[in-house]
This record gives sequence, structure tokens and C-alpha cells, in this order.
Amino acid sequence: MKFGPLVEAGWLHKHLADPDVRVIDFRWYLQRRVGREEYFRGHIPGAVFVALEDVTGEEGAGRHPLPTAEQFEREMRKAGVDPDTMVVGYDDAGGSVAARLWFLLGYFGHGAQAVLDGGLQAWGGPLETDAPAVEPGTFRARAADASLVLDFDEVRSLRGVPLIDARAGERYRGETEPVDPKAGHVPGALSAPFADNLGPDGRFKSAAELRRRYEALGAQNGAVFYCGSGVNATHHLLAMEIAGLPNARLYAGAWSDWSRRDAPVATGPEP
Repeated sequence: MKFGPLVEAGWLHKHLADPDVRVIDFRWYLQRRVGREEYFRGHIPGAVFVALEDVTGEEGAGRHPLPTAEQFEREMRKAGVDPDTMVVGYDDAGGSVAARLWFLLGYFGHGAQAVLDGGLQAWGGPLETDAPAVEPGTFRARAADASLVLDFDEVRSLRGVPLIDARAGERYRGETEPVDPKAGHVPGALSAPFADNLGPDGRFKSAAELRRRYEALGAQNGAVFYCGSGVNATHHLLAMEIAGLPNARLYAGAWSDWSRRDAPVATGPEP
């Protein structure tokens, strides 16, 4: 059956006990809260916790470098993922963190991954506080799909498709910067906060609505997205998939890479 890129809570309720479904709690917060602590306060029954830090590389640009295939394979095996497992990731931030897990699974060649639309808030069922016992999986990470990511030099010379900043408008404009050394945005980048991919209920807007948004940004034939550290920008890659639009790519180092270099910085609204 067709699986992903989103699943609804109703589907998950029906399939939660299926042996070929693995639910992963992928909550993470930039400040104040800790994902693992929130997991033990309450999570979807049977869900395992995977920390963003455990699937973040030790080498590479930015605050959250992409992991190696070996590292990602090891963590997915710990989570009980097999080659044919349908993986459902969720967070409580509109999919803006779970989308990173969705992206990584695709980046390493796993073709059965989805994000729970609406996240934990949409679950609407009982929660558990204990971690389940999990048999190690046999997940195999394929060679990373390098076509999905760009580095600093490739972004600096980007032509032909828009570069889109997924952060909140105040960070794009340089009015505030909570973690990185400079405030502002990559010159020429367009502002499109990822949160605007969601409706008032916290679920993704329809494919048609998302398509209209990206067409207005000039992204109908592809775009490169970045955020603070390469996490939230994957929300746009997921939304582009929902919209049926091709060639969405990630500036993996993101603003945390650009702002640490001797590179131009723009502030203020889009020209």
C-alpha cells in the first residue's frame, strides 16, 4: 500500500500494533525543554525515543551536521527498524522536527517513512510513560543521496532556483538571533516561515494550498531551503513532497554555517 509522507492519527490508531510499523518519538527543542524528558512524561504507546543528537554527525558544517550512514544505521537498529519497516515519526512542533527524521530516512534510502500529521496533539488517545522493550532491527543504510543537499560553496553559487529561509520572520530580518553568531539572512534568500505550511489545527495544509504557496515563491521546479541548523527546513522538503513538487533540496549547514563564515549577511525585509 502507499505509505507516507503523512499519516493521520486515525490510521495510526488502527495500525499501532502492526509488527511492520515502528513509531518514533523525535521531539527536540532549541531551548528550555528536553525531548527525552518529555518522552517519559508521556508518549504514544509503543513509541521509542530517538534523540536528534544521536542522529547528528560529529563532523560537518553547522550545528546539526548530517550523520554518517554507519551512525544512522546503528541508531535505527536500536529503535527496532528493519528494511521493510514503516516508520512513523512524530513531534509536538507541527512536524518541524519529525520532518528531519523523515528526511534522513529518505537520504539513506529507506522508502517507507511518514510523519504523523498534527503530531502528538492530534493523537487523541492514551499516553504511556515507560519505554517499551525493543528487539534490535536489521535496518541497512544505503549510500547517502548527495543530490538532496548543498554545502556553503554550492549555495553561494546557486542559480536558477530560489533559496528559501524557513525561519521565523524576525530571525530572517535580523531583529533577533538566539543562538548563531550573526543575525540576518543569506543575501537573496526569500522568507517563508515553515509554520505557514500548517493550518490552524496544526496539520499540513492541502496539497493544492501548498502548491500555490511554492509556486508564488517560484519553487515549482525546485528550491533550496535552509533554517538555523538544518532541522526545521526539512519541513519544507516534506511539504514540497506533499504538494507533488520536485527538486527540493537542503542547505544542510544552514544559517549556523553561513553566519560563522566570512560571508555577506543581509537584514531587513525582502526587497
